[in-house]
Amino acid sequence: METSRVPTAPIVAAGLIGGFAVADATGVRPLGGLVLAGAGVAAGSVWAKRNGAPTTAALAAVYLGGFVGSHFLAHEIGAWPAVLTVSAVSAGASYVLSDRRR
Repeated sequence: METSRVPTAPIVAAGLIGGFAVADATGVRPLGGLVLAGAGVAAGSVWAKRNGAPTTAALAAVYLGGFVGSHFLAHEIGAWPAVLTVSAVSAGASYVLSDRRR
């Protein structure tokens, strides 16, 4: 598939949700981190080709910020609600700043 046609919002959501699910199910946090990193690299490579460095940096910051923020948010609303919330925000940012422009 041509890079310009690859939707990154689902990749971002899958990375955050899948990374947490793998870490939670296996008890191996680094394994969940691999899922998170793999999705981040996949989405980031599309952002870089499609949108350039500034947008890629902004979306990477939202993605990684969501990962970090979910840990703090989990204390307030629970782990799964926090992961789903930051996933929605990150996927939404990816759609608005990259996917809808393709």
